[in-house]
Amino acid sequence: MSAAELRRRVRAVEALQAKTREIAAANVLATREAAVKAARAKEEADVAAREAAAVVLRLFDNDAELVAALLGVPAEDLEREAKPVTAARAKEIIEALRAQAERPRTRRTRTPRAEAPAPPSPPIANVPASAAVPDDGRADAA
Repeated sequence: MSAAELRRRVRAVEALQAKTREIAAANVLATREAAVKAARAKEEADVAAREAAAVVLRLFDNDAELVAALLGVPAEDLEREAKPVTAARAKEIIEALRAQAERPRTRRTRTPRAEAPAPPSPPIANVPASAAVPDDGRADAA
Protein backbone atom coordinates (compact mmCIF):
# COMPACT_ATOMS: atom_id res chain seq x y z
CA MET A 1 0.00 0.00 0.00
CA SER A 2 1.41 3.35 -1.03
CA ALA A 3 1.72 6.37 1.24
CA ALA A 4 -0.87 8.24 -0.83
CA GLU A 5 -3.35 5.38 -0.48
CA LEU A 6 -2.72 5.28 3.27
CA ARG A 7 -3.33 9.04 3.56
CA ARG A 8 -6.53 8.73 1.51
CA ARG A 9 -7.84 5.98 3.78
CA VAL A 10 -6.95 7.96 6.93
CA ARG A 11 -8.81 11.00 5.55
CA ALA A 12 -11.82 8.81 4.72
CA VAL A 13 -11.88 7.39 8.27
CA GLU A 14 -11.55 10.90 9.75
CA ALA A 15 -14.39 12.17 7.53
CA LEU A 16 -16.57 9.27 8.62
CA GLN A 17 -15.82 9.99 12.27
CA ALA A 18 -16.62 13.68 11.79
CA LYS A 19 -19.91 12.84 10.09
CA THR A 20 -20.77 10.39 12.89
CA ARG A 21 -20.07 13.07 15.52
CA GLU A 22 -22.18 15.57 13.61
CA ILE A 23 -25.11 13.15 13.41
CA ALA A 24 -24.77 12.30 17.10
CA ALA A 25 -24.77 16.00 18.05
CA ALA A 26 -27.84 16.65 15.90
CA ASN A 27 -29.54 13.66 17.50
CA VAL A 28 -28.82 15.01 20.98
CA LEU A 29 -30.24 18.42 20.08
CA ALA A 30 -33.39 16.94 18.55
CA THR A 31 -33.91 14.60 21.49
CA ARG A 32 -33.45 17.37 24.05
CA GLU A 33 -35.86 19.61 22.14
CA ALA A 34 -38.44 16.81 22.08
CA ALA A 35 -37.96 16.24 25.80
CA VAL A 36 -38.48 19.95 26.53
CA LYS A 37 -41.66 19.98 24.44
CA ALA A 38 -42.92 16.84 26.18
CA ALA A 39 -42.20 18.31 29.61
CA ARG A 40 -44.01 21.51 28.66
CA ALA A 41 -47.00 19.54 27.37
CA LYS A 42 -47.05 17.42 30.53
CA GLU A 43 -46.98 20.50 32.72
CA GLU A 44 -49.83 22.06 30.75
CA ALA A 45 -51.83 18.84 31.04
CA ASP A 46 -51.16 18.68 34.79
CA VAL A 47 -52.33 22.27 35.24
CA ALA A 48 -55.45 21.58 33.18
CA ALA A 49 -56.20 18.47 35.26
CA ARG A 50 -55.76 20.38 38.52
CA GLU A 51 -58.00 23.19 37.29
CA ALA A 52 -60.63 20.72 36.09
CA ALA A 53 -60.64 19.01 39.46
CA ALA A 54 -61.04 22.34 41.24
CA VAL A 55 -63.87 23.39 38.94
CA VAL A 56 -65.82 20.16 39.25
CA LEU A 57 -65.51 20.22 43.03
CA ARG A 58 -66.65 23.83 43.13
CA LEU A 59 -69.62 23.07 40.87
CA PHE A 60 -70.61 20.15 43.11
CA ASP A 61 -70.37 22.28 46.29
CA ASN A 62 -67.04 20.67 47.27
CA ASP A 63 -68.68 17.27 47.70
CA ALA A 64 -65.53 15.29 46.98
CA GLU A 65 -67.16 11.96 47.83
CA LEU A 66 -69.94 12.47 45.28
CA VAL A 67 -67.55 13.61 42.56
CA ALA A 68 -65.19 10.75 43.35
CA ALA A 69 -68.04 8.28 43.04
CA LEU A 70 -69.19 9.81 39.75
CA LEU A 71 -65.72 9.84 38.23
CA GLY A 72 -64.36 6.67 39.79
CA VAL A 73 -61.40 8.53 41.24
CA PRO A 74 -60.36 8.54 44.91
CA ALA A 75 -61.66 11.62 46.72
CA GLU A 76 -58.23 12.26 48.23
CA ASP A 77 -56.73 12.52 44.72
CA LEU A 78 -59.37 15.01 43.66
CA GLU A 79 -58.85 17.16 46.71
CA ARG A 80 -55.06 17.02 46.36
CA GLU A 81 -55.23 18.01 42.68
CA ALA A 82 -57.70 20.83 43.32
CA LYS A 83 -55.85 22.31 46.28
CA PRO A 84 -53.24 24.41 44.38
CA VAL A 85 -55.89 26.09 42.19
CA THR A 86 -57.08 29.41 43.52
CA ALA A 87 -60.77 30.14 43.91
CA ALA A 88 -60.42 33.06 41.51
CA ARG A 89 -58.98 30.83 38.80
CA ALA A 90 -61.74 28.27 39.33
CA LYS A 91 -64.33 31.06 38.99
CA GLU A 92 -62.69 32.22 35.75
CA ILE A 93 -62.91 28.73 34.30
CA ILE A 94 -66.51 28.31 35.43
CA GLU A 95 -67.43 31.63 33.81
CA ALA A 96 -65.76 30.53 30.58
CA LEU A 97 -67.64 27.22 30.68
CA ARG A 98 -70.94 29.03 31.28
CA ALA A 99 -70.26 31.40 28.39
CA GLN A 100 -69.48 28.43 26.18
CA ALA A 101 -72.67 26.68 27.26
CA GLU A 102 -74.77 29.79 26.53
CA ARG A 103 -73.43 30.20 23.00
CA PRO A 104 -75.71 28.81 20.35
CA ARG A 105 -74.27 25.72 18.77
CA THR A 106 -73.64 25.98 15.10
CA ARG A 107 -75.23 23.19 13.19
CA ARG A 108 -74.11 21.99 9.86
CA THR A 109 -76.78 21.37 7.32
CA ARG A 110 -76.92 17.75 6.42
CA THR A 111 -77.65 16.41 3.05
CA PRO A 112 -80.85 14.38 3.26
CA ARG A 113 -80.31 10.67 3.21
CA ALA A 114 -82.09 8.59 0.63
CA GLU A 115 -84.64 6.51 2.48
CA ALA A 116 -84.80 3.80 -0.13
CA PRO A 117 -82.00 2.84 -2.48
CA ALA A 118 -82.35 4.07 -6.04
CA PRO A 119 -83.92 1.51 -8.35
CA PRO A 120 -81.32 -0.41 -10.32
CA SER A 121 -80.85 0.45 -13.97
CA PRO A 122 -82.72 -1.87 -16.30
CA PRO A 123 -80.75 -4.88 -17.44
CA ILE A 124 -79.35 -4.88 -20.93
CA ALA A 125 -81.85 -7.58 -21.98
CA ASN A 126 -84.74 -5.09 -21.67
CA VAL A 127 -83.09 -2.64 -24.08
CA PRO A 128 -84.09 -3.12 -27.72
CA ALA A 129 -81.37 -4.65 -29.89
CA SER A 130 -81.24 -1.60 -32.15
CA ALA A 131 -80.28 0.63 -29.19
CA ALA A 132 -77.64 -1.75 -27.87
CA VAL A 133 -75.71 -2.11 -31.15
CA PRO A 134 -74.72 0.89 -33.29
CA ASP A 135 -75.99 1.00 -36.87
CA ASP A 136 -72.59 0.53 -38.48
CA GLY A 137 -71.53 -2.26 -36.13
CA ARG A 138 -68.72 -0.21 -34.54
CA ALA A 139 -68.51 1.13 -31.00
CA ASP A 140 -68.48 4.90 -30.51
CA ALA A 141 -65.03 6.43 -30.44
CA ALA A 142 -66.19 9.23 -28.19
